[in-house]
Amino acid sequence: MGNLRLSIHSAEHLWLRECFLQKRQQLGLTQRALAERMGVLYSFIGKVETGDRRLDIFEFIAYCQGLELDPNEILQEIKQRFGK
Repeated sequence: MGNLRLSIHSAEHLWLRECFLQKRQQLGLTQRALAERMGVLYSFIGKVETGDRRLDIFEFIAYCQGLELDPNEILQEIKQRFGK
């Protein structure tokens, strides 16, 4: 089955972080603005974007919603890109 806990430097994690960063910038949101939208500390956003913080499934869904992304579409994209 392999290692289920991917490195934060894996292609999958790098892609997801870049996806989130690009969408935040596309929406014209600062890290602070996204944090306010999500009801979290702004340092949380910075840690996610730099890979210092992983997201659990519920945080992933909330993060997607904060960025006006459909979590199901992101998961499908991961499956298509990385065969997961």
